[in-house]
Amino acid sequence: MSNIKPLAPLAMDGQAIDQDFRRHLVHTLGCTAEELDARDQYEALALAVRDRLMERWTSTRQRHADQQCKRAYYLSLEFLMGRALGNAVLNLDLESSIREALHAYGLEIEALEEQELDAGLGNGGLGRLAACFLDSCATLDLPVVGYGIRYEYGMFRQEIHEGAQVEEPDHWLRDGYVWEIKRPQETRKVRFGGRSEFYVNAEGATQVRWVDTETVLAVPHDTPIPGFENNTVNTLRLWRAAASDEFELGEFNAGRYTESVASKNEAEHISMVLYPNDSSENGKELRLRQQYFLASASLQDVLAQWVEKHGANFDQFPAKNCFQLNDTHPSVAVAELMRLLMDKYHLGWNRAWEITTETMAYTNHTLLPEALERWSVGLFRQLLPRLIDIIFEINARFLQEVSMKWPGDTERQRRMSIIEEGPDPQVRMAYLAIVGSFSVNGVAALHTDLLKQGLFSEFNALWPEKFNNKTNGVTPRRWLAACNPELKQLLDNTIGSSWVTSLSDLTKLESHVTDKKLRSEWRQVKFANKRKLAAMVEQDCGVQFDIESMFDVQVKRIHEYKRQLLNVLHVVHLYNRIKNSDTGDWTPRSVLLGGKAAPGYYMAKQIIKLTNNVAKVVNTDPDVGNRLKLAFLPNYRVSAMEVICAGTDLSEQISTAGKEASGTGNMKFMMNGAVTIGTLDGANIEIREEVGDENFFLFGLTAAEVEAQRLHYDPNAIIAADEGFEQVMALLESGFFNQFESGIFDSVIQSIRNPHDPWMVAADFRSFVDAQQLAADAYRDEERWTTMSILNTAKSGKFSSDRTIADYNRDIWKLNNEQ
Repeated sequence: MSNIKPLAPLAMDGQAIDQDFRRHLVHTLGCTAEELDARDQYEALALAVRDRLMERWTSTRQRHADQQCKRAYYLSLEFLMGRALGNAVLNLDLESSIREALHAYGLEIEALEEQELDAGLGNGGLGRLAACFLDSCATLDLPVVGYGIRYEYGMFRQEIHEGAQVEEPDHWLRDGYVWEIKRPQETRKVRFGGRSEFYVNAEGATQVRWVDTETVLAVPHDTPIPGFENNTVNTLRLWRAAASDEFELGEFNAGRYTESVASKNEAEHISMVLYPNDSSENGKELRLRQQYFLASASLQDVLAQWVEKHGANFDQFPAKNCFQLNDTHPSVAVAELMRLLMDKYHLGWNRAWEITTETMAYTNHTLLPEALERWSVGLFRQLLPRLIDIIFEINARFLQEVSMKWPGDTERQRRMSIIEEGPDPQVRMAYLAIVGSFSVNGVAALHTDLLKQGLFSEFNALWPEKFNNKTNGVTPRRWLAACNPELKQLLDNTIGSSWVTSLSDLTKLESHVTDKKLRSEWRQVKFANKRKLAAMVEQDCGVQFDIESMFDVQVKRIHEYKRQLLNVLHVVHLYNRIKNSDTGDWTPRSVLLGGKAAPGYYMAKQIIKLTNNVAKVVNTDPDVGNRLKLAFLPNYRVSAMEVICAGTDLSEQISTAGKEASGTGNMKFMMNGAVTIGTLDGANIEIREEVGDENFFLFGLTAAEVEAQRLHYDPNAIIAADEGFEQVMALLESGFFNQFESGIFDSVIQSIRNPHDPWMVAADFRSFVDAQQLAADAYRDEERWTTMSILNTAKSGKFSSDRTIADYNRDIWKLNNEQ
């Protein structure tokens, strides 16, 4: 329909917004004045904004098509997008127009934004990083498409009952999602089960086809991703699973209704819930189904678009396409691309392998061996028989290369094999990703070094040119400009607004650090943000934070390696000091923890329970008063972090050295002027390098010291030699924080005293306490703390995801939309 006449561009002024707002209320939503509610108002405003995204979205796609530019595809099982309205308003520069339009109705944009549920498409830093990356790709005008799964239910909604985590369904799509466009005409078919069948084609060549399979439909839903004030709108394509037939009519006619819809239900389960804890075989099977569903649908989509334009000629495919695998989850894409090229498009093995290894790139996000994907060969053969055949062939050819490099070293071949031998052979998916990719990157300098020297050292010895570092970053649009508008205004007034897309320009702040007016306004902004955070804590936790106190915050996924337990031990230490009247030169402190524990992670749930039990004692003890408060924020999420990072004074980044790949919460806090207390782990190292030793509170063993101390680790001796630590343990072991729940924290106590504790909590306790005292002393010196806060913001430029994505593009993707 090339004869469709182009429409005049939509106006961006308040009057035009008002007109479209009313039009959507009446014509799209069918509202009357009597029926109007806040949800309708939000949807009408969102639709008015979306209209303006649409015209930029279509023009971006057309421009990229006309340029025939190289494209990258970001495959991720998680995209933790958060709310979309505020981000779109900022990037389209619509705030003043919308405020003008809503003023006539007595409405505030903030109130309507609260009607939007967080898009529940991820469970932590991995998914939020993917969302930041998409924002930066659009802002840098790079033709990058995100591919993920449209989960009907997010990870879960966390509630706290009697101090313990309770999981409730997070049906974030219950009211629909105004930002997505369904594209049923581009549905792809994904197959499971069946068997491989060899046959001879018309040319006499032996081919393989995958037969007797069950088919699941992958229905695409596209979400626009706007760049910042540049008219570029990229795409996040999310796949929803659907049955190939609504139900089996024969079963239905025979009266067996349940059986008739069973296949439909099973198919739709794939995209029903964000992938679960894999503690059960059912959970593992669903997770593998999700991973293959994402990889197969996405690769089919890209190949179909290529063939539509170029036919089955793949000569230029590597020059025009790159697939970035976000962690090990989508690594089955290596084998799936081989299957599609050979079985569907009839390329030979060698040419298919050339294309695969020239287009696949792998990002690793973890140093924890247990977090690397491993799948039973038996399960793989049951679900994906054609894929396991291909993986075995990839492995055989790879091991031949290993044997040529190290002749006769069969033990090395066993260690490096993609197939881990044993009673229950396993597919090592990270090894598949490394073998099948031309680039393997870590996400912080230390992380990449540890990958090269430890986890993947033998692969690095074979292919050193593959390995590279790409230190993570976060988008300054959401994590400073949008979430901290008061600070944005102060920065704009002081150094101009170029920092929003060139965060390194924040270094201009350094020349203003002694400016008394700036310093006074800086403190006013921080106190305003602390009031907002205190209001949220009081509403959600029932705990009152004194805004004059130091806001000491640790919010992230609850995991033993992130050491929320060490934080709680410090709170108990401070409480014990108060009870012992050791309060000279005291710094009032309000401690906030938040984060979700995986449903099957017993110890993480125990840490949440302990936190809440300690909070109950501390917050109700009249001897304590406002000297110390502790709160656990339920249902930590993106929209909560937008309030938290702006109001935080002290950022807790206290993982066991050598365990955190990067961290991104540390970057969000730093941008907003929080000072970090942390170990030499992940991106903490680079944060400290940027801001300087004097503006970072360092404690704890290094990664090398952690490994060395494991050989003779004696936590009980450490505790016995430290009177303060002994008193903390005595309080825990006496049941002081669980007087009516006898023995409930025995497992936590045992973990601290266990000489095989991999997280070395006791080893770092005294160093942590000492660093916390230094932080408390610094906070009492208002002028010193203000300087530290300003310099943390000024030095945060390296940690923009714009810089990270520019690095990915320069070294890996090599996109140039002028091609």
